[in-house]
Amino acid sequence: MAIQPIRLFGDPVLRTPAEPVVDFDKELRRLVKDLTDTMMDAPGAGLAAPQIGVGLRVFTYYVDEQLGHVINPDLDLGDELDEEGEEGCLSFPGLSFPTPRAIRAVAKGFNMHGEPVTIEGTDIMARCFQHETDHLDGVLFIDRMDTKQRKLAMKAIREAEWSGLSAPVVKISPHATQGRAL
Repeated sequence: MAIQPIRLFGDPVLRTPAEPVVDFDKELRRLVKDLTDTMMDAPGAGLAAPQIGVGLRVFTYYVDEQLGHVINPDLDLGDELDEEGEEGCLSFPGLSFPTPRAIRAVAKGFNMHGEPVTIEGTDIMARCFQHETDHLDGVLFIDRMDTKQRKLAMKAIREAEWSGLSAPVVKISPHATQGRAL
């Protein structure tokens, strides 16, 4: 297992849009394994590469006994919204807040071998796809809240025991970045 430290709210990598994957190689397969191991250890329903400091468009998920990953995802969202669904994030430990999301989502992308994948999800799976794809765009779930809910969330974040901790030590990633900054 290769469990990696999860970056917390405030780390700039979480606000930086990730680069598309261009090389479907051994390093990418190691990244998917690291993401999966870290997500399962946390435990979480999903984990995006920026959350472990890697600026590539990759996420893993584990929802309803379904374990998988999507590389370079593109989402098609349904029109119906779940306005009050609770959502948490491994980069905001111990906190969850109502966050509006589409009830249905179709994730299209690739697996670690470069083969096309299409996965349809509803409810929690759809929420997971949207949440993790947002991470790849430098968007956090608090950005999806209305002003009143975001103010309540920010208060809870400031009061969290992990808030204000110094940024994690940045180490050289074992994953190829093709010269891109993370």
